Amino acid sequence: MTEFAVSTAPADVVRRQYLASAAGDLDALRVTLAPDVEWTEMAGFPLAGTYRTPEGVTAHVMEQLGKEWEGWTAHDDTYVVDGENVVVLARYTAANKATGKAIDVRVAHHFVVRG
Repeated sequence: MTEFAVSTAPADVVRRQYLASAAGDLDALRVTLAPDVEWTEMAGFPLAGTYRTPEGVTAHVMEQLGKEWEGWTAHDDTYVVDGENVVVLARYTAANKATGKAIDVRVAHHFVVRG
């Protein structure tokens, strides 16, 4: 196992989340989330709300995105780290399964990694 795979450095934990999500590996994604995780999708986003537990996050966010979007991917471009805070400038790309319309949008994610 590599040092990156077990690193608890906040940026490494977040990077493993993006890699697991891109690979469609929800088990690996859940491993990166704390049992008491609080994952908030912003107001105005179709899945707006706060989700708790690793299983809750993957069931109510990742699995739902997979049902409605083909090839949903969050591309992590830039990391800004300050202690336990990690801000990632990223892009979402996907195509809506119902309409076929493609998206390519810039987003910013804020993570707090404790422990």
